[in-house]
Amino acid sequence: MPNPLLRRVGPEAMADWLRTAYRESRALQESKGGDATFYEIGANAPELLEWYIRGFYGSVFYGGRVDVRMKELLRYRLSMTHGCAYCNKGNIEAARRAGLGDDKLAAVMDADSDVFTGPERAVLRLAAEMALTNMDGRLTPALYESLSAHFDDGEIFELGMVAAVLTGMAKFLFVYDLVEREAHCPVGPPPAMEERAAAE
Repeated sequence: MPNPLLRRVGPEAMADWLRTAYRESRALQESKGGDATFYEIGANAPELLEWYIRGFYGSVFYGGRVDVRMKELLRYRLSMTHGCAYCNKGNIEAARRAGLGDDKLAAVMDADSDVFTGPERAVLRLAAEMALTNMDGRLTPALYESLSAHFDDGEIFELGMVAAVLTGMAKFLFVYDLVEREAHCPVGPPPAMEERAAAE
């Protein structure tokens, strides 16, 4: 369970739109093991949450040039690579709603699987290059050729920027201890309560 150092803000002190997002996250918590810590901590700077939820997700992720299905595949591959338990629980459901079948979700770590189409393989390979675990990641000529067979340069730019925001947010969520982690999370386990107490 996340145990951040930053102050939690209760729903009674949140703006209406943020309270709604918080309650939706709490509902996920009760049904599928989600968590509302991100909203409780983010409510300290609601303008940043508004940019993230309405600007990034509203305008770019669920808007933008690239089909949402491709961005959901990209996001799920990244969250599975990064080991964000909170993200994985929500992202798998969002990917299903976007039309990705369980066969593709089960194979998401294998871009060469026969279940994927050419555009999906290219997006999964881009995700592997953008992941936190790949410090040598690069848009190589071969990867660019693979992507450009299905996407124009504006769409490739959007896919890269979406992956960059998601990857940066993953690191932020782990460092600030705002999410539950999978055992394979590359950022490492959150500090133990005893370590925090000793530091104070």
